[in-house]
Amino acid sequence: MKILVPVDGSKQSLEGLSVAADYAKTKGAEVCIMTVISYISDIDLELSASERDRLLESMKSRGEDILSKAKEIAKSHGVANINTVLSTGTSAPHEIVNFAEQEKTDLIVIGSKGMGATQRFFLGSVASKVVRYSPCCVYVVKEPCSCFI
Repeated sequence: MKILVPVDGSKQSLEGLSVAADYAKTKGAEVCIMTVISYISDIDLELSASERDRLLESMKSRGEDILSKAKEIAKSHGVANINTVLSTGTSAPHEIVNFAEQEKTDLIVIGSKGMGATQRFFLGSVASKVVRYSPCCVYVVKEPCSCFI
């Protein structure tokens, strides 16, 4: 069984990781932790090539830090089979859904709201789109979560 857990460093996404880790332990599942950073080469900003490269490097570094922290959390929950993916794209939901399709993911566990600038009233825009277009089951975790799968 493969479980995909998209994280962005927010409290809600890390709560989703905790739920996924507990479930993975009971099922002996593989956990793939994913973070998506924005693709900036086509953004219409007045940046020099070196400034754009520096910005991209900073975003990659932050993404790697998020993945490292998330992997440690999963390990602390006793998950043995953990992979991490740092993806770059213009749309986080698109990257998550495409990855789930390509890797034949069985379950996506996602926090209800992330760190996006636009917070939806009930469900974050990324989570909402992943639920709508996912090729597999999606478990949306609200924070705090006291019930596990």
